[in-house]
Amino acid sequence: MDIPAAPQPQAIVKPPANFAVALKLDGRVDKTADKCLDEYMAFAKDASVVWIDYSTKDLEKDLDKIAQSTGFVLTPISKMLSGFYSAYEDSDTELGIMLPVVKIDDLDMTVHRLVILTRANFIMTVHNENVPGLAKFARYSQTFIKKLKPTSTQDKITLILERIIDENNDRNFEYLREIEKHGDDISKQLIDENISKKELARSIYDMKHILITYLNVLWAIKDVVDSLQYGDADLITDDEKLLDRIGILSINIDRHIELSEQMSNVLSSGLEVMQSIYNNQLQTMNNRFALVTAYLTVLGTAALVPNTIATIAGSGVFMDANAQPGWYMPLLLVTTIVATVASLAWVVHVWNKKEK
Repeated sequence: MDIPAAPQPQAIVKPPANFAVALKLDGRVDKTADKCLDEYMAFAKDASVVWIDYSTKDLEKDLDKIAQSTGFVLTPISKMLSGFYSAYEDSDTELGIMLPVVKIDDLDMTVHRLVILTRANFIMTVHNENVPGLAKFARYSQTFIKKLKPTSTQDKITLILERIIDENNDRNFEYLREIEKHGDDISKQLIDENISKKELARSIYDMKHILITYLNVLWAIKDVVDSLQYGDADLITDDEKLLDRIGILSINIDRHIELSEQMSNVLSSGLEVMQSIYNNQLQTMNNRFALVTAYLTVLGTAALVPNTIATIAGSGVFMDANAQPGWYMPLLLVTTIVATVASLAWVVHVWNKKEK
């Protein structure tokens, strides 16, 4: 009996580090990958529209050189990179956009950059090698671009740009689920009496910090989307239907901003709960110390009077033990009782007055 061979593990296909997709004038859609910039520029010739996705080891260092070699001479690269998470630079014949790309790894958030350069029928995305590429759009890019044949160049560029921004948004939005999961874990910890309050406070602070950064990212993307929709860039279409698609992107961002702000409010409530717990614990401790102080005050005051009498009695007046009068011990006992009762009454009076 033949023994069936063990199934061979399937090879993992690694996505290309960079690629280009072009809609040729004759209607063909070609794609090439893992080439140098010069080969991509040659590939882009005689194309109705072309999209190049290019990765580099150091975006800030290499972007200016990449832009110059691909014909982008009017876009202020240094100004774009100095933007707070995002940038929008319209030079009439060129359009430069920078979008933030979020990556969260166990409550450790890093924000990378995705640069989009556009001119005429040419659109290029540039990012660092450690930034996840536009994998989903890259997979269906040929089919998507093939459908753009009957549209004008401005419409084609607008649709590709809208699709790139949409996929980048979807990737950023996915991390909100991870943030929500960590927020739910913190909510469970709030009702756990055995957990360290110091560690819990640190977790809440980390979550608040991530949410603030995440909200800044969303607002930065929204600024770019609104600039595209209302900025009237020459390279962007004037078709209202296509601009409405960009408007939908803005609506989706608004929805996620609301969700993030709600989560931030929940965490703020958690901090208030923790503060209330700490205040209650401190108040209970203060009450215990006050009670102990009250008892010590009564005991100390009660012992003061007989101690004074004993001091006077031992000053030499009663040096002879046989001469000690019979009223000495009763006097100490009576003064102790009277001082104790008087001290207790005074403490109770002050305590009741303080509670009122």
